[in-house]
Amino acid sequence: MENELICRQIIVSGKVQGVWFRDSTLKKAQELGVKGFVKNQKDGSVYIEAEGSLSTVKKLINWCHEGPKFAKVEAVEINDMELTYFEKFKIVW
Repeated sequence: MENELICRQIIVSGKVQGVWFRDSTLKKAQELGVKGFVKNQKDGSVYIEAEGSLSTVKKLINWCHEGPKFAKVEAVEINDMELTYFEKFKIVW
């Protein structure tokens, strides 16, 4: 069921703000064909809603464990979500 459409909430914590995490997530999601959004949270974490095939969302989640070059990811929390049918992937401010 690798092509099954899924939606996941991803919360990435650690040193993930001020290190181009949102921009890098946008580029990775677009490369994979994942739709949704990414935004910074007040608590210093990065919040992502990612929708796509099981295989592409898994690839994005795996990437989130590393993030961009200067990120220091300490935790990645993943929760199932209802499908939202996003049109594209974007950065939310």
